[in-house]
Amino acid sequence: MAMTVERLAEFGAAWREKDLDRLMEFMTDDCVFRSSVGAEPGATFRGRAEVRRGFELMLSHDAGSESHDGISFVAGDRGAAQWAYTRTDADGREHRVDGCDLFEFDGDLIRVKDAYRKVHGSIG
Repeated sequence: MAMTVERLAEFGAAWREKDLDRLMEFMTDDCVFRSSVGAEPGATFRGRAEVRRGFELMLSHDAGSESHDGISFVAGDRGAAQWAYTRTDADGREHRVDGCDLFEFDGDLIRVKDAYRKVHGSIG
């Protein structure tokens, strides 16, 4: 079996539902998660136990935010998905973080999830 856009959407739904057990059902035994935050930049987690811990840390990092999905595509053993989080601060202002995941697949499982996010700040 090969990864499909519909199956990738199921992974996204599990992420929005913060369902770690379901998320791990999509991952290979030799999976890698490159998170969008951390010191490397980002943090890399390898293997099922570490990837699960990385997913848990990332979901905790974004706790209190509302998750939104965007377009996704699959092209052979690669794919991508857009996403966003919105959060309201103590002053009632809404903040949005946009990002995407780049994926490498092994059949209908995810071998690599490589996450990127737009960071607000000045460039000049």
